[in-house]
Amino acid sequence: MTVPEVLAELKGTSRRTFYRWREMGTGPAVLKLPNGELRVWRSAFMEWLHEREEAAA
Repeated sequence: MTVPEVLAELKGTSRRTFYRWREMGTGPAVLKLPNGELRVWRSAFMEWLHEREEAAA
């Protein structure tokens, strides 16, 4: 998934928030491509999201 695709899934989350999570190590795991773009495996994103749901419950 691209960063815009991740943000679309997380309706209302800003790009800055995503990068802040990444800086703090609390965001989903990312893969950095040779051109500098970031990608998130859908499976890693879903696992990360599920962990957040459990923490909120």
